Amino acid sequence: MPTRIQRKRTPGWRLAEASTNPNGVVIVDRTSRFGNPFRVEDAIEADYSNPRRACVSHFRAWIEGSTEYPDTFVVGRKTFDRRRILADLPLLRGKDLACPCPLPEPGDPDHCHAVVLLELAAADIQRKP
Repeated sequence: MPTRIQRKRTPGWRLAEASTNPNGVVIVDRTSRFGNPFRVEDAIEADYSNPRRACVSHFRAWIEGSTEYPDTFVVGRKTFDRRRILADLPLLRGKDLACPCPLPEPGDPDHCHAVVLLELAAADIQRKP
């Protein structure tokens, strides 16, 4: 079962060792085409009570096609395009996803856009054999 793992930048940490998934792991942080254009820093500045949850909620609405958002966002020099992410969902099928968001405590919800991508990739698997 594909899962989300926390990508770390500590010395000695290796992505390949963090996942036991035989299908591999894909990095979905902001440096990748699958990154979340909604930033926690912006949500904090906007005074959301739970900034991480707000970013994931905005990401879900955006990726699912809410007309409230444009198809593309530019963050710094990076452009995020929901059409490209949706077209590339097959690249995530069956793979673990790595993002630097902290992992939740047991029993708490996981507020990371990678969870949304895992759900969408799994749904895509169910639609396409």
